[in-house]
Amino acid sequence: MNWFLSALSAIVALAGATAAAQPYRLTDLTDEFVAAYDRTEGMPVEVRVKAFKTDVAPLFPDFYGRARFSTITQGQYDARIGRAIERFPAEREAYLSRSASFVALLDPAYASFTRAFPDIGEFGDVYLLHSLGEMDGGTRSFSNGVVLIFGADVMGRVHPNDDVEAFFHHELFHVYHQRAFQECAEVWCSLWSEGLAVHVARELNPDATDAQLLLTTPEDIPAAVNADLTEAVCTVRARLDSSASADLAALFSFSRLNERLPPRFGYYVGYLVAREAGRRHSIQELAHLDMEAARPVVEAALAQLAQCEGI
Repeated sequence: MNWFLSALSAIVALAGATAAAQPYRLTDLTDEFVAAYDRTEGMPVEVRVKAFKTDVAPLFPDFYGRARFSTITQGQYDARIGRAIERFPAEREAYLSRSASFVALLDPAYASFTRAFPDIGEFGDVYLLHSLGEMDGGTRSFSNGVVLIFGADVMGRVHPNDDVEAFFHHELFHVYHQRAFQECAEVWCSLWSEGLAVHVARELNPDATDAQLLLTTPEDIPAAVNADLTEAVCTVRARLDSSASADLAALFSFSRLNERLPPRFGYYVGYLVAREAGRRHSIQELAHLDMEAARPVVEAALAQLAQCEGI
């Protein structure tokens, strides 16, 4: 009996150690979207939207809710759901592939990330879902804290292969970085956090292509910026303290300021800033700069990249 109890205790201890070693809590909602889609196939789109709102949205109401978007109406949000449903047949194969391989790709990326940042430890809740076209991956802040979310729909479109380690490193770095660097609403905070994430991803994956670093979406950002680096850098410098949605959208989303500067060019300028700062600091040192320490580093790097009259 003593031998049996000892063996049982060892098994329980091993199981507990294995569970404790898991660095995140995964909630996978990809199948739920598929089930709702299949159950309503052939029905009018408004019926299918209602089914999504009944069957899928309540599983993650913080994410699946119009309240996150102050500038759109409920009708516009419902239209977004409808478009996602209508696009799904063309995306289904890639979506299911990203869902099936997700853990097998994220876990080794986490393991390699810990070699550079061994103190990352647990990184909390991770959701894998249909993002309604919003994101391949990123953090979102809700009432219960920061959550790392991956959209299998967009991942299937922009990461069709398994070469996603740089992408995962980028997103893991955001979780890690937020422990030291508190986000703000101004351009300079996004410039630093996004640019540093690209820099870290490239440092950890020196052979990564611009495409793997998402610098070619929706067009070749480095080529366009390098064609007139001064304009790009000075455009950013002039907006460092801006929190205007138009500036943030042009720098970090899919709007554009003019025909020369591509959408999302802030990612690449931010990367150049972080790379310049990396001439004097390790990625570990840069990752631990708080807001007060990071701001002069950003300004100094921009000044090195280009001379801007009147700034």
